[in-house]
This record gives sequence, structure tokens and C-alpha cells, in this order.
Amino acid sequence: MATTITSIRLDTQLADEAVKVLGVKSRTEAIHVALKEMVALKRFKDLMKKNAGKLSFAAYRD
Repeated sequence: MATTITSIRLDTQLADEAVKVLGVKSRTEAIHVALKEMVALKRFKDLMKKNAGKLSFAAYRD
């Protein structure tokens, strides 16, 4: 993974809450986890929109 040092304005209270909620050790890690989740969510929504009505899911049965 390529990384660079970037300066951003950050709501520190929100970042600290994210650290607690996500169970990570640092603000940086919280931001990385949150960004990964947002990208995954957007990709999932786009996939569902693209395939609306075309997908079916079989229920699990014992």
C-alpha cells in the first residue's frame, strides 16, 4: 500500500469516537478503516443498482 503524509482539517472529537467505535488504536487507522468501508459500501450499492431485479438469493434451509 502506498502511503503519503497528508495534512487535513479533522474533527478530533469525531475521529476519537471513531477510534473507540471501530476498536482501532489510532486516528489514522480509524480513517483508513472508515474509507475502506465507504468504498466497499459504494461499490456494493452500485452493483445492486446495476443488477436491480436480476439477482435472486436462495434462503438457507436445514
